[in-house]
Amino acid sequence: MNKTTLIHKARAYCEQRGARFTPLREKVYEILVSKHGPMGAYELLDSLKETESSAKPATVYRALDFLLDFGFIHRLESTNAFVACYHFGCSHPVQFLICDSCGDVAEIQSEGLKETLDHQAKQHGFKVSKQTIEAHGLCAECQQTEDHTAKESVHEC
Repeated sequence: MNKTTLIHKARAYCEQRGARFTPLREKVYEILVSKHGPMGAYELLDSLKETESSAKPATVYRALDFLLDFGFIHRLESTNAFVACYHFGCSHPVQFLICDSCGDVAEIQSEGLKETLDHQAKQHGFKVSKQTIEAHGLCAECQQTEDHTAKESVHEC
């Protein structure tokens, strides 16, 4: 889904729920959608200041809280960063693959993971209300770079 369509969808979603998708909230969401990767709050603030010179940290945090509440973005707990969600409007378990080298983040839907977690939680008398799993490692591109670098260092001996 392209950026413009996604922003129109977010605006309509807010209107249906009687919430205001203010220009500032929209701009923060647009920045995250355009980035295609995680951004910290202060990185967002720097980007926002390019068009909104009076923006302050509290401004960004309020916008992020709104976007989180409506499911437009996800928070990566382990890196304290935010990523756009492209399928908001539904409650869904979230799993992320986070590359420790380049910082790329992929949101995935693992078959059976939610059911397994719910089953195990039930065995302990626990009910899961929200599930986010973050797996750290190396993306395919960084693995290739690492393999190439390792092969070059072996040839140097």
